[in-house]
Amino acid sequence: MPASNHARVSPAPPALEVRDIAKRYAGKTAVRGVSLRIEAGEIVGLLGPNGAGKTTTINMILGLLAPDAGQVMIAGLDLARQRAAALAQVNFQASYAPLPGNLTVRQNLLFFGRLYALPGVARRVDELLESFKLTALARTRCGLLSSGEQARVALAKTLLNRPRLLLLDEPTSSLDPATADDLRQMIRDLAARNGCAVLWTSHNMLEVEQVCDRVLLLAQGRVLLQGDPRRLAAEHGDASLEALFIRIAREPLASGEST
Repeated sequence: MPASNHARVSPAPPALEVRDIAKRYAGKTAVRGVSLRIEAGEIVGLLGPNGAGKTTTINMILGLLAPDAGQVMIAGLDLARQRAAALAQVNFQASYAPLPGNLTVRQNLLFFGRLYALPGVARRVDELLESFKLTALARTRCGLLSSGEQARVALAKTLLNRPRLLLLDEPTSSLDPATADDLRQMIRDLAARNGCAVLWTSHNMLEVEQVCDRVLLLAQGRVLLQGDPRRLAAEHGDASLEALFIRIAREPLASGEST
């Protein structure tokens, strides 16, 4: 049989694949055997009470902490062995990390673009100013912007390096409801249009149901539950995702185990 003229195309690797990672601090296990996978264009929620291991997990994905065991793969790149190339595929934003208020919108974007060593950074900044309807505010200091405008600048900043993976830690926690809804819509559109994968942490269960395709619920450093946030509560006999979250958060305390 003659060979096919069509080359076989290998499937793209997932944007993020975490394999059985673990981390201990001062003899206490913060994360134990966490695994997760996020495909291009997928929004996954990472949920859990305070002390569940969310921040430690995020810090290992960002390369700020080295896992004691396990592996982090970003866009098919091993973070431990191909650190620079892997981290070039990622960006991060949190509501508690505002942009410098004394710099203008353009100056902020140029600063971070140069920090990322991006080629053609000025052109990329102009593209993002237009995409996020920020051109008229380009010369305005970020400290003078409304919370909604600042959120748009922060999201534009995360896209400077065209990341395959975005990590968003409580991105709407400081926003009013209308602004938070606008930001959620921007992120949904971004994932759908650009194929950017998103790992989203939040304590707002209604937000999680609106935004996320899947959720993972952590407690005591382990993934206890995962699934569709619109079905998960019913599958486990709870009235709502929030009720499920509260039950999981209280169970370790009820059993006398430390968090």
